[in-house]
Amino acid sequence: MTGLPGVGKTTLSKRLAYHLKATYIRIDTIEQSMKDAKIAVTYDESYRIAFNVATDNLLLGLMVVADSTNPVIESREAWWRVATRAKVKYLDIQVICSDKKEHRHRVESRKSDIPSLELPTWQSVIEREYDEWNTPESPSQLLTIDTAGLTEQQTFDNLLAEIRKANIIAHA
Repeated sequence: MTGLPGVGKTTLSKRLAYHLKATYIRIDTIEQSMKDAKIAVTYDESYRIAFNVATDNLLLGLMVVADSTNPVIESREAWWRVATRAKVKYLDIQVICSDKKEHRHRVESRKSDIPSLELPTWQSVIEREYDEWNTPESPSQLLTIDTAGLTEQQTFDNLLAEIRKANIIAHA
C-alpha cells in the first residue's frame, strides 16, 4: 500500500490486514522505533528492515500488507524483489486523494497514533519526492484507490472490490 501522507493508506492498510488476517508492516512504526532507540535513519534503513520482515512472513506462508509512502521506483522494485524471492503474488495498491483541499485538510488535522511521531506538514507533503506510477516493468498489477469524497467504509468496500477483480487474493 503506497501513497503520500494523509491520503488514507494507513487506515486502509490496517483494515485490509485485519480483514485478511495478514501480517501488517508499517514504515512509520519502524522509523519511529529506530529514532526512539537513537538509531539514525539516514536513507532506507527502515525499508530494509521491512523488506526482511516481509520476506520472513511470506516464506512462512503468511500474507503481508505493507504500509509505506514508497515514493521512488527503487523502493517499489525492492518490494517486487521481496515477492519474487518468496514466490508469491504481489499487488501494488496506490492510494490517492484527488481532492487537494480535502487532502490538505486531512494532513493538517490528523493526529498521530504513534507516540512521538512528528507528522508531516502540508508543505512537506507537496514538496516530497514521489515518482509517478508509469513503470511498465512492474511485475505486478497496479490498483489506484481514490479516497476523495468517500467514507472510510466506502473506500474499503471499493478496495476489496478491486482486489477481487484483480483475482490475486481468493478470500478478499
